[in-house]
Amino acid sequence: MATPSSPFAFLSELFDKASARLQPPAWAIHEIQHRAVLFLNHVLQQEPEAQARVKRQEGRVVEVRWRNVLMRLVATPAGLVDLAPEGATPDLTLSVTQENPFALAQSALLGDKPMVRIVGDVQLAAEINWLVDHVRWDVEDDLARVIGDVPAHAIGNTARKVVAALRQFIDKAARSGPAEKPDTE
Repeated sequence: MATPSSPFAFLSELFDKASARLQPPAWAIHEIQHRAVLFLNHVLQQEPEAQARVKRQEGRVVEVRWRNVLMRLVATPAGLVDLAPEGATPDLTLSVTQENPFALAQSALLGDKPMVRIVGDVQLAAEINWLVDHVRWDVEDDLARVIGDVPAHAIGNTARKVVAALRQFIDKAARSGPAEKPDTE
């Protein structure tokens, strides 16, 4: 009796093949990275302690890698981050070891940190770990600025319920394992 494979295995293989063949142009990568920096700074600005910790690391470069994606960030004097200059030597390299994007999304939905290989400065790694553990984007607060407190709170509650249901579904699926196919021969 053959064990059936996950339906996501096909999607994962498709993603691998597409990402190997289809590389975005350099300008698109730069724009995406710039938008990521703007988002990170928006989140950091909501937490003064986070900004103080980043400020203490001024000039330090962190390289983040996942598959064929690479981004180097530098801590600024304002306690924010910016894209590091081309060719900057990283003080710390964080490489996400989970290659499968669907498994990575699954662990994120479950609230787990991805497995990361860390190379470089231990103190800088400890500061990054503190930021990951303590800084959160307050989506509800940002929504409230646009649509008001009551609708933002309602959307926030709905989103929390959806995430809880997804976590429960994924947890059940992970515990039950793959379903067995009846032997028809």
